[in-house]
Amino acid sequence: MVSPASISISVVFITMVLTLLAFSLPGLVVYFCLRKNQKNQNEARSTNHGNIFSIWNYDGRIAYEDIIKATNDFDIRYCIGTGGYGSVYRAQLPSGEVVALKKLHRLEAENPAFDHCFRNEVQMLATVRHKSIVKLYGFCLHNKCMFLVYEYMQKGSLFCALRFDVEASEIGWTHRVKIVEAMAHALSYLHHDCTPPIVHRDISSNNILLNSELEAFVADFGTARLLHPNSSNQTVIAGTYGYIAPELAYTMVVTEKCDVYSFGVVALEIIMGRHPRDLLSSLSKPSFESIMITDVLDPRLPPPTNPIVAGNIVQVVTMAFSCVRPEPLSRPTMRHLSQEFLSRRKALAAPLRTVSLLQLWNQKMDSGQPSNHVINVPV
Repeated sequence: MVSPASISISVVFITMVLTLLAFSLPGLVVYFCLRKNQKNQNEARSTNHGNIFSIWNYDGRIAYEDIIKATNDFDIRYCIGTGGYGSVYRAQLPSGEVVALKKLHRLEAENPAFDHCFRNEVQMLATVRHKSIVKLYGFCLHNKCMFLVYEYMQKGSLFCALRFDVEASEIGWTHRVKIVEAMAHALSYLHHDCTPPIVHRDISSNNILLNSELEAFVADFGTARLLHPNSSNQTVIAGTYGYIAPELAYTMVVTEKCDVYSFGVVALEIIMGRHPRDLLSSLSKPSFESIMITDVLDPRLPPPTNPIVAGNIVQVVTMAFSCVRPEPLSRPTMRHLSQEFLSRRKALAAPLRTVSLLQLWNQKMDSGQPSNHVINVPV
């Protein structure tokens, strides 16, 4: 049985606890509110100074510290290439996943032009979703460390793959046609399925990446441009020498047809195994009439014997020629080229050695519906 004295002590104790809580609870509430407010202010202050690290479309376990540790603070041993405004690193994360990091050099990070290109690439790739456009997993924007986190491409750039004989011999004719097709679908998406349309402005073999299966992906959107219908879309010349549409030199107006021209150059490069500058310069010369398609095929591969494969190569060269026309309005749209790849293929009727480049140059390719044939070549 509880004694009256014990009850009296308990009542006094409970009263003291309640009194303390009454005085301390408002202070605790204010303390936590201030801590939360201070945290929000710190986050806002960090954001205002460009100290942002964001990862999306991934497993959510990537952290800034993981990136630094995986590259030993961007040690040169992990560098796999250098681009127009930064270096690319290979990083294996704690989860075992491998990603590519494009890091803006410290001096370039202080250059407003490079900073604009970097942020422009974040903006572009954060909105596009296409199977033949390289995936951007995230980015870090910091005044002293700026980098992008990309899907890793095991085979590197198309330029490097075509430059070295061993790598080039691994890319057979069927794979080369598929690379051109992937480029066509990706550019068609940018030009016709994005609002507003996006012009890449730097389509080159350096900016086409290959994965382990030799599938192609369009990359490097640092100079990409949104086409606004109520704007003049005038711009400074951007891109890689040898791939830039000639009209940009005197109009300074960027259109989708600039990408179409660059696509044509890369398509020829893929078939020839080298940049087609000499071929393009000979288009207006009498000697062009005597050049056969077999004269320009990459000699590191045996000539195709399958009529379907030969027909596909002829189709790619015909498309490429239609894209490098001097007059932009005479070039097809990327949507039309993309649809051409989806049309039914036919075998080449004539032997490939009998097909001249002049025949292909004179082929008409409008911007209407895709045809059901590859090309008409006289036997």
